[in-house]
Amino acid sequence: MKQSLFAVILILFGASAYAQTPFYQGKTIKIIVGTPPGNLYDLWARLVVAHMGKHIPGNPDFIVQNMPGAGHVVAANHLFTVAKPDGLTLIGSIIPSLYLNQLVGRKEIQFDWARFTWIGSPATGDSQMYMRADTPYKTIEDVRAAKEPPKCGATGVTGPDSYLPKLLQEILGARFNIVAGYPGGTDIDLAVERGEIHCRAFTIEAFFGREPYTTWRKKGFVRNLFQTGNKRDPRLPDTPTVAELMNHYKTPDAGRRLARVLLAAGDMGRPMLGPPGVPADRLKILREAFGKTMNDPQFQEEVKKRNYEFDPVSGEELEKMAKEITTQPPEIVARLTSVLGN
Repeated sequence: MKQSLFAVILILFGASAYAQTPFYQGKTIKIIVGTPPGNLYDLWARLVVAHMGKHIPGNPDFIVQNMPGAGHVVAANHLFTVAKPDGLTLIGSIIPSLYLNQLVGRKEIQFDWARFTWIGSPATGDSQMYMRADTPYKTIEDVRAAKEPPKCGATGVTGPDSYLPKLLQEILGARFNIVAGYPGGTDIDLAVERGEIHCRAFTIEAFFGREPYTTWRKKGFVRNLFQTGNKRDPRLPDTPTVAELMNHYKTPDAGRRLARVLLAAGDMGRPMLGPPGVPADRLKILREAFGKTMNDPQFQEEVKKRNYEFDPVSGEELEKMAKEITTQPPEIVARLTSVLGN
């Protein structure tokens, strides 16, 4: 009788211990990045996951897989249509303006932006445009007056490197020749160095966060034409904002509304996300781990050392923004389609 009771206790204890084993124990989380290695999206993703594992019960391992193509569209489509919603496959950092592809109905889009599982973003991201300093395009007025528009590089069709020049053409009459199809930002920078193109629009954070831009600034290789924030970034005190330029050129209300939709991507920053349908308990674990990572002193010290922007956004906030930004009236969608093409 005692032996039977002891056996039952052992079975119950084993079942209880098994039930309490963290889901992520012994697991590996795959992190997808939609750019080649070395891009700031890639660097951010690797930095976050280097610290995030210790804040997840079970301390899972992480592997990073670069999946560049079509300005992050390949990675986003893969996450939405192929990845299992088990909390073991995530995108570590993605360009937030992908919702524009969805709004204008591009056929290559296989995702619904609002249905992704949003985990968090380490920073928001205002943008700027650099221009080779040896070109005649010293101001937006020079671009407006130019017979030959400057050539700007782009990875896809709805990243800031593409939609910001198009926006300025629409609301300010500043024409740019957009050369799309580069695999990543580093490829655009190399093309600028070779003199094949003249300009690129992307985040202020990246421009002040790494090479070759530090060397470029020291050598006076580039100048900045505009920035997207509500006020001038202290690091770009002489560069006008889009809002200032709209005031200067008296942009009508319809153009200003268009600008608000296009520039909303900056508020989402560099989000980490999962496929639709990740179980609520695993999403809770991931969001809490992300929040703890953002408050981790070692992580914050590394962010500071790299001179990255740091303005975290929670998964709940990202989820709300994703739903709001993809719900636009027909007139705005029509204007976006006209600007971005279909």
